[in-house]
Amino acid sequence: MKIDLNADLGEGCCSDAELLALVSSANIACGWHAGDAPTMRQAVRQALANGVAIGAHPSFPDREHFGRREMALPLEDVRAGMLYQLGALDAIVRAEGGQLRHVKPHGALYNQAAREPALAACLAQAIRDFNPGLRVVGLAGSLFIEACRAEGLAVWREAFADRGYRADGSLVPRGQPGDLLTSEDTVLSQVGDMVQNQRVLSIEGRSVPLRAQTLCLHGDGPHALAFARRLRQYLESLGVEISAE
Repeated sequence: MKIDLNADLGEGCCSDAELLALVSSANIACGWHAGDAPTMRQAVRQALANGVAIGAHPSFPDREHFGRREMALPLEDVRAGMLYQLGALDAIVRAEGGQLRHVKPHGALYNQAAREPALAACLAQAIRDFNPGLRVVGLAGSLFIEACRAEGLAVWREAFADRGYRADGSLVPRGQPGDLLTSEDTVLSQVGDMVQNQRVLSIEGRSVPLRAQTLCLHGDGPHALAFARRLRQYLESLGVEISAE
């Protein structure tokens, strides 16, 4: 049994170095919701030093709301923004002697693409045109995954250890009841169900099929790093190999 552990880096959470010892993939902010050129370079260097696969974490242009505000932008603007962000991080990765491996949209861009066909297709086509060899990380069972497959892109279905799910397989929106799981035991139970039984229990009490190849490990919050260590230990106790290959 194998699964990738990914974390979002370069967002100013101050635990990047420690998280890189626990994960197999890093999604690096490209400056539009967090980060800038120096933080991108630092995150890239740290990821390379730890042998962690590097991915881009592009977003809507929304630093004020950390990329979590839904937006309705012209698709041509979305496409241009994707190419801009991918190109910026790719240049830094290449200059540091590495290779960009994957793309995972951030925040509202991620969630809207999961359910909006036109936006999903726009992102998939932009990624394909930039580099068709990049792997795409998206919400398991979403329209975005389908759009990327239609463009011939390799996809990794993602699950979230500490987020609540709805009966349709979507995430409970931030700020709504049940959006975040706060009990460590509850999170571990959810992860165990995801990994061993390929399912997740929704907030409505329904068992939802979920086949994930990568698991997001959040690194923000006062106790996040300690729990990240516990989560990795738990996965290893189940015989799960942590790998981005």
